[in-house]
Amino acid sequence: MAKEKKLPRHKSVYLLPNLLTTASLFLGFLGLTWAIKGDYASCALCILSSCVFDGLDGKVARLTGTTSEFGVQLDSLADLVAFGVVPATMAYLWMLNDFGRLGLMAAFLFMACGALRLARFNVQAATSSKKHFVGLPIPAAACTLATLVLFTEYVPEQYMHSVLPIFTLGLVYVLSFFMVSTVRFYSFKEISAFKAHAFSWMVTAVLLFSLIASRPKVLGFVFFMGYLISGPIYTLVLLSRYGKRLLRDSSSEELG
Repeated sequence: MAKEKKLPRHKSVYLLPNLLTTASLFLGFLGLTWAIKGDYASCALCILSSCVFDGLDGKVARLTGTTSEFGVQLDSLADLVAFGVVPATMAYLWMLNDFGRLGLMAAFLFMACGALRLARFNVQAATSSKKHFVGLPIPAAACTLATLVLFTEYVPEQYMHSVLPIFTLGLVYVLSFFMVSTVRFYSFKEISAFKAHAFSWMVTAVLLFSLIASRPKVLGFVFFMGYLISGPIYTLVLLSRYGKRLLRDSSSEELG
């Protein structure tokens, strides 16, 4: 009887992050089917769950030392579906279709800007800073729309058909712009600060988790909107520091 062949260890390890990426892609596809059926809350939950798997595949690949060009390309394709096609379709069927061509172009612009954001990230990944993202990450843009859908449970009925559609249209255009902009968003990849103040960061994380868990549909949307607003503020702080450093260097040269 022939012995069953086992995969070499390095190939089995490479398989794990790709399976997580495929799980993210599957959740995106599942969310798309929910959006077509009109169950936008379930679609939003699929987008958020897909974001969790999208974060895990990169972490697992880096921890196991199994990053590869194939995994990078697969991750980008999965991200385009789960965080580009699915939220664009959800937003259009949910609110934007009432605006006709304007709504259709808003949904398409979100998907197209997401694709451009992913392509730029892949090209600049080797040379860009690990401390911040250039442009809003596409998972954050998708999760903002997903949490908006869940947040509408708390929106008064009189605003559901008047204010909310216009707000959603404007938000989609804003998210699209920020994805292809050069605005810097903090990446949370620099762990030196976390290592230096490990206990205080742990306490802060527990408090934030408890707070969001108490009202996830409200505070989830507040969190992602806060991250969206933080980009321009973070960029202004960076530019201010850079300008002061240039001024200080030029003054030193003149004195020298």
